Amino acid sequence: MNLVSQEKSVRALLKFGITQLREARVPSFTLAAELLLLHVFGRDRTWLYAHPEEVVSDENARRFFALIAQRAAGAPTQHLIGKQEFWGLEFEVTPDVLIPRPETEHVIEVALDRLALRELRAGRPQTLSGEGLHIADIGTGSGCLAIALAKELPGAKFCATDISSAAVAVAKRNAARHGFSDQIQFVESNLLECLGVSSLATRYSPLLFDLIVSNPPYIGRCEAAALPREVREHEPEIALYGGEEGHELYPALIAQSAQHLKPGGILVLELGHDTLSAVQPLLDTGHWTNVGVTKDLAGIPRVLAAEKL
Repeated sequence: MNLVSQEKSVRALLKFGITQLREARVPSFTLAAELLLLHVFGRDRTWLYAHPEEVVSDENARRFFALIAQRAAGAPTQHLIGKQEFWGLEFEVTPDVLIPRPETEHVIEVALDRLALRELRAGRPQTLSGEGLHIADIGTGSGCLAIALAKELPGAKFCATDISSAAVAVAKRNAARHGFSDQIQFVESNLLECLGVSSLATRYSPLLFDLIVSNPPYIGRCEAAALPREVREHEPEIALYGGEEGHELYPALIAQSAQHLKPGGILVLELGHDTLSAVQPLLDTGHWTNVGVTKDLAGIPRVLAAEKL
């Protein structure tokens, strides 16, 4: 790839990157070019637009062009820069974990609202520290849900599971980075099955939780061809697909949650764009009450919450 301009300025490189990504039909091509350029320089956006005429070294120019070429070929920006912001925190992301999405923040909002409402019903102050709470995050991936909740509930204790050992390793690094390693126990497990093994049940006690949250795989394999290339080719299949239709993991997840929630405990699940009709009836078993659905900013039913009777 040739230099876009003999002057090799910051402005010239950014213009070149935007043009290349736009022609490759990359979503949010301007933002992607900015993030890749900032990654090369290790700077913030304020610096970028305050120094448009700064001359770029040949080495940095080559690094930027290589990143632009990879993004144009479909590699996610987050994988190229190795991070993604979520709930005001910066998370390491790799091809071993799902990239945190903004809509997943609704899970945290609903969980915190439900906990506050429970305190109100009990006549206790709604200012939550999390003291005495035990929370599970099932399918933790990068650890974003557990870590964000730990930030909001510093007194709570967490157990976070994932079927992928590589994902657990990423989550542990993210917890350490933000200072939550002592607050969150990470364990490799398929859903909550680890708590059915006596040795693990003892180690990762208590068996009963006040809150269980999960963003499980919910895309159907039948939809794979319709996914953006960035998702289909670069994010881990084990974190994407919940079966042929996408909702196949929810029955086991809900049944296990019913076994491991305290009476009055709260279950908060993220949903796929068309999984509500298949998942909500699973809560019509006599184990659940106060079932509620929260829509995301696009009007899609995104979060399903209920309380254990």
